[in-house]
Amino acid sequence: MKLLTRLSASLVQVILISLFCNFSPIKAQENCSVTFIVTAQTVKAGEHVFIAGNLAQLGGWNPGKIQLDSAGNSVYRITVPVPQHKQIEYKFTKGSWNNQAIFELGRIPENFWADIESDTTFRCTIPYWQEGKITTVGQVTGTLKYHRNMTGDGIKPRDISVWLPPDYDKNPTQRYPVLYMHDGQNLFDPETSSFGHDWELDERADSLIRASAIEPMIIVGIYNTPDRGEEYSYGRLGKLYAKFVVHRLKPFIDSVYRTKPDRDNTANGGSSSGGLISFIMLWNYPDVFSRAACFSPAFFPEYDSLVRSGPAINHSSLFYIDIGGKGVDVILLPGVMKMLDILKEKGFEIGKNVMWVNDPSADHNEQAWAKRIANPLLFFYKK
Repeated sequence: MKLLTRLSASLVQVILISLFCNFSPIKAQENCSVTFIVTAQTVKAGEHVFIAGNLAQLGGWNPGKIQLDSAGNSVYRITVPVPQHKQIEYKFTKGSWNNQAIFELGRIPENFWADIESDTTFRCTIPYWQEGKITTVGQVTGTLKYHRNMTGDGIKPRDISVWLPPDYDKNPTQRYPVLYMHDGQNLFDPETSSFGHDWELDERADSLIRASAIEPMIIVGIYNTPDRGEEYSYGRLGKLYAKFVVHRLKPFIDSVYRTKPDRDNTANGGSSSGGLISFIMLWNYPDVFSRAACFSPAFFPEYDSLVRSGPAINHSSLFYIDIGGKGVDVILLPGVMKMLDILKEKGFEIGKNVMWVNDPSADHNEQAWAKRIANPLLFFYKK
């Protein structure tokens, strides 16, 4: 069992975490018991240790929901059931994102990642706790509007943020293309980002528009929920999420804002599993979307047949696909290369309707995606 980490700020940080944490596989079975044992001598009287992760049994990223039991001597533990072959992602906190476990002072830690193939025990020694919010990126640039608790059939409610181009109010007759982005809380504002860093998508788009490098567009941020993993897949919740975007959210955005609603002016994008669902939504709704930005996409083998057996897609569609060379991106790279081969088999051409970027120095995190976000903006909207 390998310990994989997400959002690595540097190789030093990965080494630091590896010194404190390790896995001990036991045996394989369909339903696995995953035990977390945490040693944290810096937990004060009256404080507790929590785990927050991508599954419901890990609290669905609620930092104060799943509390570990005290085992005495500054040791805390919990055992949760996880389906075999499931990928988990998680952190430890003292009940708030302002008090999460850190391994290097002054630096927001990575998420832990692991593929669960057997009963597993994870041990971690936590040397420090974050005290207050660490924010290293600036503020919102431009006009950002919010629509709270939007509902869809069979999925959890979520907030929607809408970024308007700088000339939106000055040109009341102009209509704009729309870019729908998944993991919407991480796009514009470091205060809402799960990791203290945003994609700086507002700054990048604003600068390119003002420089007349791209045509202005509306950007819609779709917040994720504790069901993120399932919603950003091709399973039941993934299909319901796609229907929500296509049949509920898009008609709403088109009715409230001055959009160009046709497929040629509608794109979507995201990273990791968000990159996967971006690809799936274009592939399955080519009459709605014409462009997909897939950052560090999780193209696992089960999706190869989906694309190979799928209908011939309009070659006017544009795919932006990229990946880094560190952290989780090392694991995702073979799937990305395989998907590029399949797209070529389907008649797509790199440099024409597929833009492919590989940055070996980049990690799997918001900072890396922020540095590359200008690429699809230029690819999709260059004047």
